[in-house]
Amino acid sequence: MNKRLEFKNAFSDIFMFDNGTEVKEFQVMIHANSSRLSFNQQLEAIIGAYNQLLSDELQGASAVFKRYFLSDAANQADDVIVNDVTDCAKSIIEQPPLDGTKIALWVYLMTNVQTGVGKSGLYEVRHGVFRHLWNGSAHNMAANSEYQTRLLFNEYNMQLLEEDCTLEANCIRTWFFVNDVDLNYGGVVRARNQFFFTQGLTVNTHFIASTGIGYAPTHLNRTSDYGVSFERGTYVDYADRRHVFISGTASINNKGEVMYPKDIVKQTQRMWENVEALLKEADCTFEEVSEMVVYLRDIADYGIVKSLYEERFHGKPYVIVHAPVCRPGWLIEMECMAIKKISNPEHAAF
Repeated sequence: MNKRLEFKNAFSDIFMFDNGTEVKEFQVMIHANSSRLSFNQQLEAIIGAYNQLLSDELQGASAVFKRYFLSDAANQADDVIVNDVTDCAKSIIEQPPLDGTKIALWVYLMTNVQTGVGKSGLYEVRHGVFRHLWNGSAHNMAANSEYQTRLLFNEYNMQLLEEDCTLEANCIRTWFFVNDVDLNYGGVVRARNQFFFTQGLTVNTHFIASTGIGYAPTHLNRTSDYGVSFERGTYVDYADRRHVFISGTASINNKGEVMYPKDIVKQTQRMWENVEALLKEADCTFEEVSEMVVYLRDIADYGIVKSLYEERFHGKPYVIVHAPVCRPGWLIEMECMAIKKISNPEHAAF
């Protein structure tokens, strides 16, 4: 179910998954609705809308993960940290919302779960025999992107081991946010490839996935064909639901070529087609998609992309941000999560 709600100086789009069990899931995007407000006024509006949702639509739900999208993190992140005291995994990144505001908020919530910080420092969400481990604040200031990535993975791997987990068996997906990605992405790729190899993650096994969706061969080639080590999509089945994670996907064909160079409309449509092909491998459609993050290289494309998304996805939680991706020819890229009701009697209920 999707729903849009209005608040003072803010609005939210909500996706709810409710299959009749005690664990409901919510994905929420909260946006300030006026670019004329100061940052602190926009922050106040977003936190006020979130608190109101917790009292009404989201009553009984606990935050699992939050991500703040900021226009100027150096001058804004401290205010977010001071004003948002929610006990959950938090990610604060500089990816400006392209509606002209200074801040947007994505929140993932569940009902009837136990939450807290685990012994490793990772944030734990538990229900019955199931638990999720989240982290949203890891960073490193080493000399270059390759060294930083290697150190970040080493630290994360040690945290997983403390939780009796391994990268190979238990990590579903990662997010890396890279300054000057056109210059620094190569270092990230080298470090990730090398580290994954040491952990038994190869083209002959899998990358970050418990179960790999694959790569929609009619539309996309394997990422390993051009030397990067991530799955285009992964899913995890529980007793009563399937979680699907689609990695950043752009307008690309099954030979790794950019489709429709310099045409933002056709690139958007091809990107959707590719995402649909990946979702289909998990027996899902856009109906089951619970949230979307959309990255634009050129801020001048915002108006047309916004109109395309509103026409097709009005009320579904999404945010459009400024974030040039790793190949200059890609004008747009999106990632998303989906959730689907299933019946899997081999496992206890989530």
